[in-house]
Amino acid sequence: MAIVKVIEVIASSEKGFEDAVQNAVNEVGKTIHNVDSVFVKDFKVHVKDGKISTYGAICKVSFRLDEKR
Repeated sequence: MAIVKVIEVIASSEKGFEDAVQNAVNEVGKTIHNVDSVFVKDFKVHVKDGKISTYGAICKVSFRLDEKR
């Protein structure tokens, strides 16, 4: 039986929302393997001088735990 764990992460990008989500996957992938899916819970932006400065994504990342460990 597979056990799946879910963590919540917040990632950002100066380029856009898609890049913010990709940054979340990249960062999580540095320490966690078996990532199965990412659910984007919410989006946000930071504004500076009336313009969007950074895009943010609040993500729930699901991954399978190793059975042998």
